[in-house]
Amino acid sequence: MIDKISKEKRSLNMSKIKAKNTSPEIFVRSFLHVNGFRFRLHEKRLPGKPDLVLPKYNLAIFVNGCFWHGHSNCRDARLPKSNIEFWKNKIELNQKRDKRKTQELQDMGWRVAIIWECELVEENLQRLIEHIKLPRKRNF
Repeated sequence: MIDKISKEKRSLNMSKIKAKNTSPEIFVRSFLHVNGFRFRLHEKRLPGKPDLVLPKYNLAIFVNGCFWHGHSNCRDARLPKSNIEFWKNKIELNQKRDKRKTQELQDMGWRVAIIWECELVEENLQRLIEHIKLPRKRNF
């Protein structure tokens, strides 16, 4: 299938997609901050550079975009109709990396929470707050 957008326009659109400080990430940060939690951002010394790190609670939080991280059974995670093999391969590699980095964090004794972009509702964030306060051995 032919792309409906020119190559230049597609390139411009893709260049505007950010890796840090995305709207979903800022939403989670704001919610946690209002609820009294303090955190570090994009901790470079930890595998995968988690979006938020709560050292006091030994918790690393990733706010994942459904498309980029291949959220299963999510309408936002559909593959584009053009260049299917490229996108399928890219998303599979992202998923493998995510799994590897999560395991590395857990091996270091960190708990890991993954929040999906499509699940950003206050009810789920309340569950996250309850999870933060749980004993340190459990993952979200």
